[in-house]
Amino acid sequence: MLVRPPSPKFTLFSSGAFPTILVVVDAPTPSQIAAYLEPALKVEGASVAVLVEGDVSSLLPAGWTEHALVGDSPPAFLDGVGVVFASGHFLPASSLAHTWAQALDARFVVAQHGLLTPFQPPLPPNAHALAFTEEDAEFWRSGRSDVTYDVVGSQMLWNASKRRAARAEVSGPPVFLGQLHGAELARRTAARTARRFCTSTGASYRPHPAEVDKLSRLQHERWRRAGIVVDDSTVPLRDLNRPVVSIFSTGVLEAAASGRPAWVTGANVPDWIHEFWARYSLREWGGEPTPAPVVPPVEPAQAIAASLARILEGTA
Repeated sequence: MLVRPPSPKFTLFSSGAFPTILVVVDAPTPSQIAAYLEPALKVEGASVAVLVEGDVSSLLPAGWTEHALVGDSPPAFLDGVGVVFASGHFLPASSLAHTWAQALDARFVVAQHGLLTPFQPPLPPNAHALAFTEEDAEFWRSGRSDVTYDVVGSQMLWNASKRRAARAEVSGPPVFLGQLHGAELARRTAARTARRFCTSTGASYRPHPAEVDKLSRLQHERWRRAGIVVDDSTVPLRDLNRPVVSIFSTGVLEAAASGRPAWVTGANVPDWIHEFWARYSLREWGGEPTPAPVVPPVEPAQAIAASLARILEGTA
């Protein structure tokens, strides 16, 4: 007998009586609040509403109002919304918000949240994308004429660039950032690359936080028995002053942005990995380290706010 999962429960919060920006938070986490709500709050004169699956009341500024949702249509007090700001339209909350955007005749704006692979869900029709770089924008748009974009940079890489480590502080064997959890790459390829690199260089293996499934834990144990150090420490990556290596982890660019030597490597990886390395100027192990990404002149959160403001004003 098949048991249907319960329908998602959405909550709506607002900072004022008549919001002009609707922010979608697909997961009630501090990182989602930082990526989507905080830039919207920087738009001068805008009132903001937040649609979330779950409860973010503890993460919101004081004085916000919670609203009960009845049915699937947008509440009447959202009639003045001109921008719906989300990570996409493929998760429950953002899918509902995309439907609302069409009913409200609002612009649906999607911000890049991580590095882009060919497995990134496509942008919704007539979306406005906020991309890290010009190359990312063109890759994400995939030649479509209905999608517009602004290049705003990455707040994560901006923050990393402000924590630049002195070269003298970086020492010891490399740390390999694990990606056994990723659906983009075959597990056997990720495991083969990690094993070969760690055994040939003396690097330690740092599991991704999502590597908690049974197969990953068995793999970690095999490596320990083979003499590979599996680093289960909770020290944040930004505080590890060691060279960083991975296949396609965001952590490589983050390390490079902070001034630490960082490389990529891969054992018989698919062609898209090589395209990914080229697009982000990632350097392979054995050569010069990955250069630090270019720091944009305007902080990305401010650039996002400026883009949202232009859309509200009708000048974008």
